[in-house]
Amino acid sequence: MTRRRTAILVFDEVDVLDFTGPFAAFTTADELNGGSAFDPFTIAETPGSVRARGGLKIVPHFTLESAPQPQVLVIPGGPGLRPLLNRASLIEWVRTRARRAECILSIGAGALILARAGLLDSLRVTADPGSLELLRDLAPGATVDPGPRFHDQGTIITTAGGTAGI
Repeated sequence: MTRRRTAILVFDEVDVLDFTGPFAAFTTADELNGGSAFDPFTIAETPGSVRARGGLKIVPHFTLESAPQPQVLVIPGGPGLRPLLNRASLIEWVRTRARRAECILSIGAGALILARAGLLDSLRVTADPGSLELLRDLAPGATVDPGPRFHDQGTIITTAGGTAGI
């Protein structure tokens, strides 16, 4: 079995549970499979540390430019996500990498990035409660359904938050 490169985006004010929960889940799954399932790593827009919500400092493994193509792409949420919606290079990076990924997973507000990248049309999706209206605006071709904690649409999975994303 080939290890699936699993990229987790981090950014200033990323919600800690939104990125550490999936990181831990993929790491554990890899360990339970003898180191043959997942190769999780973090990525950021630029080199240097990232300050997560609450002041946790992270040193990402890669930048957008240096990261290998992931098979699994995780987009977490957090208060720092909304400014990313206006960063054309980041949105294009997500759009391009998502086309070649096996699975794209958004955690909470991370669905907004997928919406901005045009990846949610004709899908049933969700996000955290504070992001649902903007999600409807950014993805008018999607059905925003906040009832379930997650929607698995095959390649794209959207979740209502950190615990649902784990």
